[in-house]
Amino acid sequence: MGKGFVVREGDHHFYSLVVGGRKTGIFTKVSHGEREIGDNLLAQMAKQTKLVKKDFLDLVDCPLSADEYLKKLREGGHLPKVETAAMPEAAKPPTKPAG
Repeated sequence: MGKGFVVREGDHHFYSLVVGGRKTGIFTKVSHGEREIGDNLLAQMAKQTKLVKKDFLDLVDCPLSADEYLKKLREGGHLPKVETAAMPEAAKPPTKPAG
C-alpha cells in the first residue's frame, strides 16, 4: 500500500500508518486470499483509514498522495495539526546559536 503504511504479515496483511517514525492508531487489514475486494469490505477499510470510500480508492489508486492523505487526517482531527518530528532536517526552522 505504501503512503506511510507499514505491513505486518500474519493471517492477514496488517497495514499500520506510521508518521514521524511513530505508529498511529490508523490501520487496516486484508486477508491473504482476497483476490477481489467487495464494496462492503472497501467501505470498512475506508472507515478504518479515516477516509470516505472515494478518497480511500484514490489513496490506493494513487491520485491521493501521502501528503494529501496526512492533510485530510489532520483536518479531520485524526492526527495532530503539526508533526515537527516528521519534517526533514532541511525543512526545520534554523535555531539560533547559544551565547
